[in-house]
Amino acid sequence: MNTFEEKRSLLLEMIAFSTVDGHLHKREYDFLAIIANELSFEIDIFKDLFHQELPQLPIKSEFLRIQQFYRLALLMYSDGILHEKEMTTIQQIAIDMGLNPIATKRILKLMNEAPNAIIDGEILLNVFQEQHN
Repeated sequence: MNTFEEKRSLLLEMIAFSTVDGHLHKREYDFLAIIANELSFEIDIFKDLFHQELPQLPIKSEFLRIQQFYRLALLMYSDGILHEKEMTTIQQIAIDMGLNPIATKRILKLMNEAPNAIIDGEILLNVFQEQHN
């Protein structure tokens, strides 16, 4: 992820997803702030993104699409409340990204079973690689 526009697009997607249940929980906001900081966004620009609706740029690399899916899944679990609408939306986003639906369902199941919803990166990639075989 190289350009400011790509980073902004990723963060806008995460912001839109964070409010799919009708609420932006403090833990979700804090998680988004951490991601924004990692992407080198200043706090004023980050806050302004909540008032923007820009077209999303497609993510070209499968690795980056998997990474974004995982970020969204972590965001979904960050407030400790799993809403049906979030589950439906994340599965549709994964399909729109071109990710394998079987792999994404397995990842979500593994995250749900993990004590803090975090799974090892190797496991994450292996689940998607298995679907290529």
